[in-house]
Amino acid sequence: MDLPYRDNVGAVLFNRAGLVLVARRADLPNAEGAPGGWQLPQGGMDAGEDPAVAVFREMEEEIGTRNAEIIAEHPDWLSYDLPSHLLGKALGGRYRGQRQRWFALRFLGEDAEIRLDLDPHPEFDAWRWVPLAELPSLAVSFKREIYGTIARDFARFAG
Repeated sequence: MDLPYRDNVGAVLFNRAGLVLVARRADLPNAEGAPGGWQLPQGGMDAGEDPAVAVFREMEEEIGTRNAEIIAEHPDWLSYDLPSHLLGKALGGRYRGQRQRWFALRFLGEDAEIRLDLDPHPEFDAWRWVPLAELPSLAVSFKREIYGTIARDFARFAG
């Protein structure tokens, strides 16, 4: 299958203690502590959309807030390929994987502002703050390398 990558943005949202917000995918409700059930807010970009604008839109859609400031942008587009059993199924069946622009953001609000129930079709059903170094172990296998890269490259913002 000769499919393109989908352009996507991701948010590494740090709280005042230097922990990172992860959220549990609603379509994997039994993945309590299991790898793959937890991920960072991320989502597709609209055609011609600026990545810095898209990351705030995605945060608002997925976690109910945009009360944050960008503190860094990863210099590279990072990409992953879907495993073969998801090709033609995941991402609407139109993409081989995603090409992502990642941002480190400082959360300026209070935990009560994080709302997963504002979207009529929530992507997540739970969230928590975790140490940045835990990210790779929480990711699905095909995203683990990217999570390792951003954990290393954004380590200076961790508590």
